[in-house]
Amino acid sequence: MTKRPLAGFLLLAVLLPVAHCGGPAGRSELSSGARLPAWDPFLDTLQSRTLLFFLTATDSATGLTPDRFPSPSPASIAAMGFALTAYPVAAERDIIARAEAARRTLSTLRFLIALPHGQGSGGTAGYRGFFYHFLGRKSGLRTWNCELSTMDTALLMAGVLFCQSYFDLGTDDENEIRMAADSLFRRVDWRWAMGNEEGIRLGWEPEKGFHGMTWRGYNEAMLLYVLALGSPTFPVPESVWNHWTSTYVWAEFEGEKFVSFGPLFGHQFSHCWIDFRGIRDEYMRSKGIDYFENSRRATYSQRAYAAANPRSYRDYADTIWGFSACDGPRDTSFVAEGITRVFQSYAARGVSVDWTNDDGTLSPAAAGGSLPFAPEIALPCLRAMRNRYGERVWRKCGFVDSFNPTYVTPETGPRGWFDGDYLGIDQGPLVLMIENLRSGFVWNVMKKNPYVVRGLRRAGFTGGWLEGG
Repeated sequence: MTKRPLAGFLLLAVLLPVAHCGGPAGRSELSSGARLPAWDPFLDTLQSRTLLFFLTATDSATGLTPDRFPSPSPASIAAMGFALTAYPVAAERDIIARAEAARRTLSTLRFLIALPHGQGSGGTAGYRGFFYHFLGRKSGLRTWNCELSTMDTALLMAGVLFCQSYFDLGTDDENEIRMAADSLFRRVDWRWAMGNEEGIRLGWEPEKGFHGMTWRGYNEAMLLYVLALGSPTFPVPESVWNHWTSTYVWAEFEGEKFVSFGPLFGHQFSHCWIDFRGIRDEYMRSKGIDYFENSRRATYSQRAYAAANPRSYRDYADTIWGFSACDGPRDTSFVAEGITRVFQSYAARGVSVDWTNDDGTLSPAAAGGSLPFAPEIALPCLRAMRNRYGERVWRKCGFVDSFNPTYVTPETGPRGWFDGDYLGIDQGPLVLMIENLRSGFVWNVMKKNPYVVRGLRRAGFTGGWLEGG
């Protein structure tokens, strides 16, 4: 891929598919005839600052990326998947050299391959190719008695496969990256993770066995099933896709009809790596749209909800919105401006027709992760947050994870609560989706990966770019 300068890149070619996605008249500024400007330098600054999280917080010798920073935390395997994808983005943007990106990637893959696996409750990092959700920052072994996470392993493997396809030169390091990536992916026993059910279980613990539920209904696990279907060693049966879609909720919310899921991360994570524009499974063929358009509608519904502000929280507006899984002030309740409010610490926040969890906490990453779907509303939201709140929300590594202007206490002062941390699984989508908006880079690399392509086809996707492979 030809390197591009950090400023001055026009996104017109990228925006054309958005302008033709066929939403309701007047809902999109693009479809109503408004023109977007050339590339906004603010996104250059946001992307480079956000990349600092991965370049400074990750241990360059082990590749262990913390769940959060600067507060102490274990490593998150999901954050590591985003980090593995972020290094090539940084290389393409001339923030680090390609050789440095390869070195960081190879250190990570070597460390992961060497970690012990087994079914015991201690002294291991995973089992049957899956990794535990959280790993010790020094040892890389299971910590917090956490679960063997099928979804977080999928996010890690998305980064692994991205590196397998990106590092295509004949150098010793890049040859080893491709082989190590292939080895790690081939180890994951997706069939075992079904646990004699029709779909893949949420997790497994050595003390308790499999979690009772399987991944089904629309959420971030679309990526998990694509990878499991594409496995060259332990592929799951094609029937899992019908299990996955069987509990979809198609409904209208805030003037938009789409497959419901309240937090925006569920509409974004799979799209960080896979370009769903123009490709459709059986379910989406029946609805006449694709999953990209589905995420665009979900994004617009959140903006409309914030503009209506049915619970009368501070600062909600058509330029201040974004509901997703994120930090919150704390688990408590008190009367704020005459209304008894219930607040939460870390939680999945979202708004939808069938499930709403809204305590006045907003996440910049929720808007940022939707930049490719609806740049005409996501970019103004990010700019408004930075301009309104300044250094309370905008710091060295970009946006802090979240804020709540309604949570006013003697400790916070009159302006409300602002997080002091960045979270890896929220920083990652910001980096990747800015790049997908401006160039389609992550999507285009993943289109070359045979395991991803096979998984999509076995799930029943047809059309678009899949027809050319």
